[in-house]
Amino acid sequence: MIHDLRDGTAPTCDASDCDRPLGEPALVFETAWGRREAYECACGAVTVTVARSESSR
Repeated sequence: MIHDLRDGTAPTCDASDCDRPLGEPALVFETAWGRREAYECACGAVTVTVARSESSR
């Protein structure tokens, strides 16, 4: 799942047959190239979001 973090909507689980909203990320990794967030859903799936930093566009 690639989620546009700028639109203000909360990410949802990307597993098949699951569309639960995801809370706070379990892991956050930020570099000069952007931010990655990993979310663990109650269904057991892990969803990762990626956003490029403004300076790398």
